[in-house]
Amino acid sequence: MSVDWRCPKSHEPLIFFPETAGGPFYLCPASRLKYRVDQGIPVFLIEEATEMSAREVDALVARARELGLSH
Repeated sequence: MSVDWRCPKSHEPLIFFPETAGGPFYLCPASRLKYRVDQGIPVFLIEEATEMSAREVDALVARARELGLSH
């Protein structure tokens, strides 16, 4: 069963990046927030998210499309 995770700030769907050099994370293109995953547990706290630049988000969304990742 798949869970439809949403950003706690924008309430928009998140894109999950399971395999990255820095570990897995969730990205919200709408709020430009990156949420980390600690030991398999997503940390969906706005104050602990990393704000990304528009350019970084665009590059990650393009990469997600290439990899077939969806939100």
